[in-house]
Amino acid sequence: MDLEVISRQPASSPRPTPLLFVHGAWHGAWCWAEHYLDHFAAQGYAAHALSLRGHGRSAGRNRLRWTRLSDYVADVARVASQLASPPVLIGHSMGGAIVQKYLETRPAPAAVLVASVPPAGVRAATLRIARRHPLQFAKANVLLSLYPLVGTPDLAREAFFSPSLPDEKLRGYFAQLQDESYRAFLDMLVFNLPKPERVTTPVLVIGAAKDTIFRPDEIEGTARAYRTRPVMFPDMAHDLMLETGWQAAADRILAWLEEKGI
Repeated sequence: MDLEVISRQPASSPRPTPLLFVHGAWHGAWCWAEHYLDHFAAQGYAAHALSLRGHGRSAGRNRLRWTRLSDYVADVARVASQLASPPVLIGHSMGGAIVQKYLETRPAPAAVLVASVPPAGVRAATLRIARRHPLQFAKANVLLSLYPLVGTPDLAREAFFSPSLPDEKLRGYFAQLQDESYRAFLDMLVFNLPKPERVTTPVLVIGAAKDTIFRPDEIEGTARAYRTRPVMFPDMAHDLMLETGWQAAADRILAWLEEKGI
């Protein structure tokens, strides 16, 4: 299966450990290419972002509805195996769940969970969405399609962005959002939850105080599960890599990698 991978290389000799960015639901590799790939490449890292099957320009859109979370994990494993050395994995939202499942059975130098699905899954987030938008939630379940949950610019802003994000930016990002696998949603709801006790890789957990999908207490729970403390950004929402203050979170990741000698 053809998978889209967007890469940025440093101008001089790269650091020995590459980075592999994993997007969340409704997104693709494009969300990392906006700011993060160039920023990390400028600091000497070979930076790569894949579009999971059925996303972006990757194959598999016709089978997206029933794609499993384990299929996404296989995509990450495939791309990681093709890099010069095992990468640091950086996963956002659903991508964080994928990274957690990857780490259960595979080693990595380090991992970063950005506004990630918590080990407890998406039950609490799902209930909040159902209460706020019952009609869209009902439509999503009737159609077995998650797109109605983010299917207008206003819904996308509520889910992913702070009010400070300019409307022009919002429209550009909204135009690139897409449907998401209903089966992967069920996996994150109950059928294939992360098992932190199986993970030995050092993990950095990052969250946003204005996140309406995974709230600060859920981010704190994720950090406890991985025996660490979360780094919270007070003025940002769910899509930290696209928010106006994106560089603050990126630079915290860079500082942590430096602390780890990576």
